[in-house]
Amino acid sequence: MKIADKAVEQLGTKAIMAKNKSKGQKQKNVFHVVNKQAKHKNKAKPVTTSLKHINAAKKEKKVDSLNKIFTDVQREVKSVSKCTGQEPKKQAQVIREQPRESVNVDGTAQLLSQL
Repeated sequence: MKIADKAVEQLGTKAIMAKNKSKGQKQKNVFHVVNKQAKHKNKAKPVTTSLKHINAAKKEKKVDSLNKIFTDVQREVKSVSKCTGQEPKKQAQVIREQPRESVNVDGTAQLLSQL
């Protein structure tokens, strides 16, 4: 080690520069660098969406409740119409006209021919 130290003292800063220079001249493996970048890009990301989750069971419950409400309303309307419909109805009187005299076709033909 002492011999190496003496050599460094004699060369001074040139020995240090040579060490740095050799480290800087190392070539990086191009394929290695590309593979590292590709790994980060291909990483799976979680899917985010703003769509609502549709639950068919909830929709069926809503439809059933609406059906019940409408059947109740229908029953109420029928009961109200029965109450107002009990008033006596007036029968419409049909007036029949008495039969007219039969038309004399021969007489009208003679009158037209005289014109």
